[in-house]
Amino acid sequence: MSIMVPSTTPALITPGRQALDSALHQLDQAAAHLGLDDGLRTMLATPRRSLTVSVPVRREDGRLDVVQGFRVQHNVSRGPAKGGLRFHPTTDLDEVTALAMWMTWKCALVGIPYGGAKGGVAVDPAGLTTRELERLTRRYVSEIMPLIGPEKDIPAPDVGTDEQTMAWIMDTYSVSAGYSVPGVVTGKPTTLGGSLGRTGATSRGVQIAALAALGRSPEGVTVAVQGFGKVGALAAQYLSDAGCKVVAVSDVTGAVHAAGGLDVARLRAYAAETGGVRGFHHADALDRDDLLELDVDVLVPAAMEGAITEANAARVRARLIVEGANGPTTPEADEILAAAGTTVVPDILANAGGVIVSYLEWVQNMQAYSWSSGEVEIKLRDLMLGAFADVRSLAAERGLTLRQAAHVIGVGRVAEAHQMRGLYP
Repeated sequence: MSIMVPSTTPALITPGRQALDSALHQLDQAAAHLGLDDGLRTMLATPRRSLTVSVPVRREDGRLDVVQGFRVQHNVSRGPAKGGLRFHPTTDLDEVTALAMWMTWKCALVGIPYGGAKGGVAVDPAGLTTRELERLTRRYVSEIMPLIGPEKDIPAPDVGTDEQTMAWIMDTYSVSAGYSVPGVVTGKPTTLGGSLGRTGATSRGVQIAALAALGRSPEGVTVAVQGFGKVGALAAQYLSDAGCKVVAVSDVTGAVHAAGGLDVARLRAYAAETGGVRGFHHADALDRDDLLELDVDVLVPAAMEGAITEANAARVRARLIVEGANGPTTPEADEILAAAGTTVVPDILANAGGVIVSYLEWVQNMQAYSWSSGEVEIKLRDLMLGAFADVRSLAAERGLTLRQAAHVIGVGRVAEAHQMRGLYP
């Protein structure tokens, strides 16, 4: 039951615990607006299943390392569990639980029939060879095999994983099943049943949400993107293509700034070649922390959780924040931003493009069918704009922030599913 109680002991507040505290705080706010009783609130706060596994991996020099892996299924009342798998050295059970909870509300908010899940392995993939990564992935899958499946729990890529990781998971599961099961994962290569449009879907969703929130022409709108990785780099590209002026980006290597606008395509090529944005010759160097405080129209935090906190929120000058990452803004920072009149498009709405197209991929796999990239993009846009309209309407009607409205809708739909299904036995 400890996961339901926000941490108050400073020594225990890890980044994962901070993320979980934020998720629980958001649930509490939504439950209060919805008038949910304590029993239902407790059920919604408690994961359905949580699994911690030891994952041994044989290194190339013969050493045997053992790392921890996790898989959390937060809720399955509205359908099979769905959520990414991340490989990151700081991943822990608290972080994975928070991410699974956010996925539950995200799926309900955009109207797709999934519950939320998340997986993680506490490892730095950059320190592993390709063969070590494959062995690690396959062993992790063998440990969580009883939980996953196309009708139970469908993993997808996240931080530190990609379509190759998903191909290994699909193969490992299929070998165990005795036949090919493409629907066990999404975000896999198109040659194995992956969907057209899946690779950039999260970034495309960020662009759609940002332009909808702007409510005006994107021409000349200045943008800063924190996290020039899987989500942030393509989000920057899509926003630039739409007419926005991306003036600053950052990643783990550093940050760069160009008042006249960055050539995002050239920067993406440079980062792919050198491993990061640091040293890009067509821009000025910038302190990574300073990027969050630039005087821009739109800020896109697309890195990790807890980027905007009580300590720096008052110095954020962007009037619109579009959350590409999960949980980049703490509840304390939310209050400061709301008081300053800053609009925040929350993560469970802004970055929902990935799970939307994952759902479309799964549907195609289950029906042995495929759509064109144009059809996928139309469906993505319709679901994103529909969810955005619902959130904006409820926020205006009840005087809520967009985050509060998004959670009221998402939590409310899951609570309704619980109540309609009843409790067995």
